[in-house]
Amino acid sequence: MKSIRFLLFISLLNGMTLSFAAKVDTLDIPSATMQKNLRAGVVLPNSYAKSKASYPVLYLLHGGGGKFNDWLNKTPDKMLLHNLADQYNLIIVTPEGEDLSGYIDSPFQKDNQFETYITKEVIEKIDKTYRTIRDRKGRVITGLSMGGHGSLYLSARHPDLYCAAGSMSGALDLSQTHWKITPDFAKQIAPRFERILGPKNATPDLYAANSVVNMADKLKANGLPLIIDCGVNDFLIEPNRELHQRLTYNQTPHDYTEHPGAHTWDYWENSLPFHVLFFSKVLKTNGVMVTP
Repeated sequence: MKSIRFLLFISLLNGMTLSFAAKVDTLDIPSATMQKNLRAGVVLPNSYAKSKASYPVLYLLHGGGGKFNDWLNKTPDKMLLHNLADQYNLIIVTPEGEDLSGYIDSPFQKDNQFETYITKEVIEKIDKTYRTIRDRKGRVITGLSMGGHGSLYLSARHPDLYCAAGSMSGALDLSQTHWKITPDFAKQIAPRFERILGPKNATPDLYAANSVVNMADKLKANGLPLIIDCGVNDFLIEPNRELHQRLTYNQTPHDYTEHPGAHTWDYWENSLPFHVLFFSKVLKTNGVMVTP
């Protein structure tokens, strides 16, 4: 009898723990620009349901070949986003970016207009659906790999929308010139880049103009707080070092770190909490952190 009571007690505790965890919505966010249906994950902190406050939002982008729910399904700790949302009392949104979209507006493909989609359609839908800080002072953005490129790219081109930005293992040079990849892998991904930017030998200016590594002066002019990191064994380490050097040369304040690790979910699970801590300090300075 005592064993049964003990098991019932443990079950009750587990139920109470789950009931106080962050909530995850899967939200349909169709794109009028691209004429297709897309979705996003929305992690609401536990305090959201009990509060009338407006919350800051972290936009968290996935990598090339990924999907909107990667950050919820692929981290070793499946409660990572839940716990961060609860710890810092912020909403985390994981929008769809599709396969190697670059998070740009392709001049060639009408179904690849992800700069417009993320900066207009996604933000508008989130702000209409949830109690958010509907101002740049309450929005931050980061992502991994292609999403790292996307977060810096979108914040560079739309500093009116975000108050800080980051990149984890960012694919910061779309030309792939200094990527440490095999010829077979380069051949495999080339058609996917050509679809959105054209053949490199025919449109090299487009690759250069849309690569974050060439936006150091723009990032300096915008003055957003930046956090950038990459694993020392990552095949994208050289573009990250190049952007860091350019930002250092033009005296742009930024937080840059190289950690042990490669292009893996173990690395990004370790990296994301540093980004959220960095953003929390910016949001606190802006006076938009929610006190439960």
